[in-house]
Order: sequence, then structure tokens, then C-alpha cells
Amino acid sequence: MVSAPVKIQHNDEWINLKIQIDDEKIAIPSPVNATIPLRHILDLEEKKKNTLTIVKKDGKTIDLVSVDKVLFVLKHKILMKCSGYRLMVQFISPAIRGGVLVTNATWEKGAIIVLKTGIWCITQNKQICIPISDVTGIEMTKREVNDKPTDVVKIDHLEHHDVVSSFILTQVSTLEILHNFLQEATAGIKMEGTELGPMDQQIAMLVYSGMDSSSIQNMLQIQFKEIDRVYEKLINLNMAEVKEIRREVQLTAKGVRYITDATKAGVN
Repeated sequence: MVSAPVKIQHNDEWINLKIQIDDEKIAIPSPVNATIPLRHILDLEEKKKNTLTIVKKDGKTIDLVSVDKVLFVLKHKILMKCSGYRLMVQFISPAIRGGVLVTNATWEKGAIIVLKTGIWCITQNKQICIPISDVTGIEMTKREVNDKPTDVVKIDHLEHHDVVSSFILTQVSTLEILHNFLQEATAGIKMEGTELGPMDQQIAMLVYSGMDSSSIQNMLQIQFKEIDRVYEKLINLNMAEVKEIRREVQLTAKGVRYITDATKAGVN
């Protein structure tokens, strides 16, 4: 059993205490007085740095804060015993970033654990979480492994606004099962019911390429109102999010007078 210092949110306040962790449970002392079997944990979420939210099967959550080393041990023990799809695999994550191979990316032996909000790839020394909400595609493909084309599962996802790809390798007999499970886990990314017109698609493609509103407006020779209409559609379809709000202004009489006077002063 490992003793670890943490802060836990209890009765709307954060309290300092030491929890006990072993391979089967987490014991939280007074004033919380709770024992959580690891198999009763349904999900893990990291919404802020050094903050971990534990989601139990009954829907109740536990928020705790600690240093990286403590959270690493805690997450590892939970991930290896919690309620989730778990499989021993080899993986590269990420393998491709922005269409370019990641330098020195190598296959690592570990496990993949699929929870409600994240796909975790872990080894004894590494923990990578791919949020389900950031997954853009799941497919079976081939990858050179030991100089031979080998079937792998490819996960395309966003990482710091870059499109990256990770690869998962396991026994052929279970690879299709893994692929199907990942497809079900990420069913929310399916495109059925998402219809974009030609202009919508063109603007979405330009946004994907990194263009801002002004560049799109100049390239397509359209009014900003049309771009704003497409942006609103993409946001409502959960295909885009607001990065910044552009403000359009016009000068008042006071502003016009200031500029006029300043111009005359410059001429004189």
C-alpha cells in the first residue's frame, strides 16, 4: 500500500490529507471516510494541470490535486484495474504530426485502456490520454513494422490544435475487435446528419488550412456576413469553436472630428 499526500474537495472546500492506494482500492481517511474499489471507477478526467477527477459507477465524482509523481502512480493503478476496455498492445503516439513523421517515434509495449472520455496508452513510464472529444477518425490501415506491411489501428486526433496520428498494434485476432470497440467509443464523431453546402465546405477547408477571416474574405471575394453565417453553422454542428470574437466599429461624430483635426494638423 502506498500513502500519498493530496488535496480533496469535500463539502465545497479543499482539504489536505493522505490517501492510501493499493492494487485494489483507494482509502480516503476522515473527514471523507471513503473506500473506493478500483473496479468501481468508470472514468478519469484531467481538466486542469495536477487536478484529477475520478468518476465512479454510481455517477459520483472525486476531485483531487497533487504533484505529478503522486498523480502518475494513482492514475497507473486506477487504469490497470478500473472498469474499462483494456488490452496489451504496442503503440506509437504520436507517430505523425501535421502530415510529417515525428522524429525518433518508436513502438512501445504497454496497454490501451478505453474509458468514457479518453483513450489511454500507457507503459510503466508513460501515460498518454487521447480525449474522445479530440478524435477525428479511426481506421484499420497498414504500417511498416520490422520491414513488413502490418495491420494496425490508426487514431487521428487533435493535439494543441494540430492534427496528429497514433498507431496501435496487437495480435491480428484481436485487432479487429479493438477497431470495432474504438469505433463504438467514438461514435459521436460520425458525420451522419452533417450536411455542408459547397461554400460551407470551401470555407471550412480554408479554416482547416489556417486562414483567418480576412484572408478568406479576400480570397473568396465574399462579404464577412457570409463567412459569419458559415461559422455559425459550423459551431452549431459542433464542428468548430470560437477562437476569438472580431469587433467591427464605425467612428462616432467625435471620432470623425478627431481624425479630421489630426489630418489638418498633419497637413499644416
